[in-house]
Amino acid sequence: MNAPISAGTTSVRVLGTPLDFHTRQRLNRRRSFWLLAVFLGGFVTLGLGLDAVWTGISSGGWPLPVITLIAGSIATVLSVVGYFRGAEMVMGSLHARPLDPHNADHRQLQNVVTEIALAAGLPPPCVYIIPDPSPNALASGRDPEHGVMAVTQGLLNVVDRAELQGVVAHEMAHIGNRDTLTMTLVGILFGGALMLSDWARRVLFLDRGRKSHPLLFILVILLVAVTPLLSRLLAMAVSRQREYLADATAVQFTRNPLGLASALEKIGAGTSPLRSATRGTAHLFISNPWTRRIDQRDGALADLLSSHPPLRQRIAILRAMVRGG
Repeated sequence: MNAPISAGTTSVRVLGTPLDFHTRQRLNRRRSFWLLAVFLGGFVTLGLGLDAVWTGISSGGWPLPVITLIAGSIATVLSVVGYFRGAEMVMGSLHARPLDPHNADHRQLQNVVTEIALAAGLPPPCVYIIPDPSPNALASGRDPEHGVMAVTQGLLNVVDRAELQGVVAHEMAHIGNRDTLTMTLVGILFGGALMLSDWARRVLFLDRGRKSHPLLFILVILLVAVTPLLSRLLAMAVSRQREYLADATAVQFTRNPLGLASALEKIGAGTSPLRSATRGTAHLFISNPWTRRIDQRDGALADLLSSHPPLRQRIAILRAMVRGG
C-alpha cells in the first residue's frame, strides 16, 4: 500500500512521508505564505507584461505602469479578503444555510460536531447545510477558531450516526491541521487568476492595432494561456496527500475506521453531481463533487491532475486498520 497510515499514534506516514500534526500545521502556514507570494508575483508579472505591450515600455521610457498597479491592487485585495472572509465566501457560493434547530437530523449533526470537537480538543466550528441531494461535506476557515463546516442534505439522508461521526471527524481533521486555510485561499485565488487572465485577453484584443515588441506580445500571450492552468495545477498539487492524513486523523478522533469507510462508500455511490460546486471549491470536499475518471486512478499524472485520491484506495486503507494491516 503506497499510503500506509496508523491510527494509534500521534504521527502518520502518508505517501512515504512521516508527519505529526504540529508539523502539518507549520507546513500549511508556510505553504499558505508562499501561495500568497506566488499569487501576488504572478499578478504583478502579468501586469508588467501587459504594460509593456500596451504602453511600449520596451521601446524606450518608463511610463506609469497602470495595469501593473491595478493588478497588484486586485491581488492584494483578493488575498486579504480570501484570508479573512474566504470561508464566508465559500459558504455563500455553495448556498449553504445555518442549521434548523427544529430539524432532528440537523440537531444530531450539531451534537456530533460538538462531540468530535471535544475529542479533537478544537473549538466547535460553525455548521451549515447545503440543500443538495448529492452526499458530500467540506470544511473551510483560516484557523480552528474561525472554522466552518458544511454537509449536504443528501449526506444526512444516507448516513447513520457512526458514519456521520467519521465524516465530521475527517472535516475536523482538516480544520485542526489547518488544511482549510491553504485550500480556502487556493479557491479564492484560483478565481482571481481566472479573472485576471480574462482581463488580459481583453487588453490584448484591444491592442491588436498597436505596434508592440513581438517578443513581449508572445510572452504575455503565454502568461495569459498558462495562468489558469498553473492555478488549477496548484489547487490539485496540494490536495491528495491531505486527504490521506485527514482520514487517519479522523480515525484517531473516533476510534472507528469502519464508520468513515462506510460513509465514503455511500458518498461514492452517489449518482448526481453537487450542483452548486465550482472549480474553485471542488477541492474542498471530502470527495470530488464531480465524477471524473482521473479521480479513480493512481500514479504521477493522477496526483498532478486530481484533487482527491481514489475512494477505493482510501476505503481499503481504512478497512486495513481494522485488520491491523
